[in-house]
Amino acid sequence: MNRRKAREHALQILYQCDFTGKKNNSGLPDNFWNDKDEGSDIKKFAEDLVSGTIRHLEQIDSVIQEAAEHWKMDRMAVVDRNILRCAVYELLYRKDIPSAVSINEALEIAKKYSSSEAAPFINGLLDKIARTIGKA
Repeated sequence: MNRRKAREHALQILYQCDFTGKKNNSGLPDNFWNDKDEGSDIKKFAEDLVSGTIRHLEQIDSVIQEAAEHWKMDRMAVVDRNILRCAVYELLYRKDIPSAVSINEALEIAKKYSSSEAAPFINGLLDKIARTIGKA
């Protein structure tokens, strides 16, 4: 399975939910998978990331906000905010994924989908969060 591809899909779903404010119980926008030819393992991992992130969104946002000291969540780029949310979900709740993997994947996705300043910003926050929760 290509977990990076699943994480990219999770980012797209979280972005869409954040941007439109529309979420159903699973967090998946209607018809998201219709035009994508992905295996069930990629879909399942992406859906697990999305539903877990949405289920724990309040705590995840609180952790990010505390680490971001001089940044407000609503001032962060939507892409960056959702990359952070997904990575923090992995750091807090996915014990099967090493923190270094979650952070590295978030950085690679940021390099692909966000601005050139995003990766250092995201790296700094995720490193701080990992140290705070004892996963660094």
